[in-house]
Amino acid sequence: MPHYEDMIKKMLPKTYHRKHVAHEICIALRHFKNLVPMMDRYVYNDGTTKNLMSLTGTIPVMFTEKTFNIPICVWIEESYPLTAPICYVRPTREMMVLSGKYISGNGEVTLPYLEEWKNKECDLMSLLQVMVVMFGEFPPVCIQPHLEPEQAPCWLQYHRQPEVLSKADGSLYLHLAREEDPPFQEENETNC
Repeated sequence: MPHYEDMIKKMLPKTYHRKHVAHEICIALRHFKNLVPMMDRYVYNDGTTKNLMSLTGTIPVMFTEKTFNIPICVWIEESYPLTAPICYVRPTREMMVLSGKYISGNGEVTLPYLEEWKNKECDLMSLLQVMVVMFGEFPPVCIQPHLEPEQAPCWLQYHRQPEVLSKADGSLYLHLAREEDPPFQEENETNC
């Protein structure tokens, strides 16, 4: 692994704490084998962009006694480990974000572990472990319903229960079932 750590260190600009960040990434990759380190362009809320190191891929999450691979991206800023990474769930085309307690509508992860980040007490490996546990309790993504987004009635947004389904290849995914009967609707009333 030292050779791999050197490769990651070379990927990082000199503005990073290269040795420390490369070491933490290597530790995380030993346990989360479906994550890949890469330099990529991050767009901040104010529109500015910056090339940042990220860990992108999936983490295994237990939900209803089955394992699901949840797509994530963990952005590591140059100020790391003084500041917490910026984390997102990255749904595939078939998925949608389930915003809720720890996930915003755009997929940003807002765990207390990130909000209370402390240098020398918090690290990438622990962050990923916290994400696995919290996503097992509060799934961040599910499979999209079959309706086109503009055709989905408002009531569908509020009456969904996730269920575990499997694909022909044996992989598992979460599906939000449709309500069969919409709530009472007047004759000239629209769905939204």
